[in-house]
Amino acid sequence: MARIRSMIAAATLVIGSVAATACSTLPDEVDRGEIDSDSRQALNMLYQQNPAARAIASQSRAVLVFPSIVKGGLGFGGAYGEGEMMSGGHTVDYYSTFTGSWGLQAGAQSYGYAVFLMNKDAVDYVSDSDGWEIGVGPTVVLVNEGVAQNLSTTSLKDDAYAFIFNQKGLMAGISIEGTKVTKLKR
Repeated sequence: MARIRSMIAAATLVIGSVAATACSTLPDEVDRGEIDSDSRQALNMLYQQNPAARAIASQSRAVLVFPSIVKGGLGFGGAYGEGEMMSGGHTVDYYSTFTGSWGLQAGAQSYGYAVFLMNKDAVDYVSDSDGWEIGVGPTVVLVNEGVAQNLSTTSLKDDAYAFIFNQKGLMAGISIEGTKVTKLKR
């Protein structure tokens, strides 16, 4: 059983690495202005719907926002989206996110997510890494409704806080995932 898990993990990493490398340049047809507009609109919607996100944003050094990620799978699956890192209301850089998955899964959905980077070390790690694998590096806390009720600006001690928002569609099943965030070449 351990050998099967190792093979699955290796396959997921290979698929994720190949796809992330293939998607590490900003295609000519992608409009940076559209990414900027969509990211700002997504953050404004998140702030209106979730007061905890607004409070965390006021304490963060930067936010990595992916306004629309498309996910699909039937056995093998993946998700891809493009976004940006913003600091002080200005775009710092553009990023892509890719998730490779394998397992009992079927369906398609879209969603967005924002990761609030709380300190200089977290911002530097994401900016300087050659592809950030979530779960490696800065400590990321996924903020759901229960966590949000217990957060206050004085209790923020982790490196990063992530919010998933605007989920549409249906994805069912059990899967093993690995998400990689990669800076897009300009």
